Amino acid sequence: MIRSLFTAATGMHAQSLNVDVISNNLANVNTVGYKRGRADFQDLVYQTIKAPGAPSGEGVQLPTGIQIGLGVKPVAVQKLFTQGDFINTGNDLDLVIEGDGFFQVARPDGTIAYTRAGAFKLDRDGRIVTSDGYPLEPAITIPSDTTKITIASDGRVTVLQAGSTTPVEIGTIETARFINPAGLQAIGKNLFLSTDASGEAATGTPGTEGRGNLNQGFLEMSNVNVVEELANLIIAQRAYDLNSKAVQASDEMLQTAAALRR
Repeated sequence: MIRSLFTAATGMHAQSLNVDVISNNLANVNTVGYKRGRADFQDLVYQTIKAPGAPSGEGVQLPTGIQIGLGVKPVAVQKLFTQGDFINTGNDLDLVIEGDGFFQVARPDGTIAYTRAGAFKLDRDGRIVTSDGYPLEPAITIPSDTTKITIASDGRVTVLQAGSTTPVEIGTIETARFINPAGLQAIGKNLFLSTDASGEAATGTPGTEGRGNLNQGFLEMSNVNVVEELANLIIAQRAYDLNSKAVQASDEMLQTAAALRR
């Protein structure tokens, strides 16, 4: 009975974390480039009362044995990098990556971060930057007299300047891909950092070596499916409730045992 109390408590803790993950998914349902998380769980160690295959007599073995599980534990919260829906904005600086890859941005400390959010803007110097002012890497600077910006599927950026009829190429947007994007470290602001688990970034021209093509005038929305998340929320809530019932049942059994002698 004491064992069951602690076993059920691990189930309540696990489902509490599951609800945390689902809540974060629902909170970011309209976040551009957001990738939903999924909590993964494992069963804990088992207390072996009788080992399977142990001899129970001369020439006879136990076919199954007795092993009592001690609960569950969370082992990972995995980011699922499936493609989100595209929306047409018509904005020249809104970009999506159709397929695998990440935009590269330079943080103030000089490190490179990676993002799927392509809602870019111009700063006062004409650089293409994120909503937090982090510039694309390599940097792309738009001339002040530009009247039209065109970004090709392979990342080539051309501009049409006032008084000219000939577009001028001013740079190329490079993207990065990882062998294990689930190993990236999420740091907020729609940004990720590379880790030993993700591997080194393989940077290059969009549309080459497995990197997706760019599409101008579109944004990639969150890949959260609201109906699926709500269904998962109901399941997690019911599982939490059932584990609390197990705690209550164990308590009542202990109370009955304690009342045997009065």
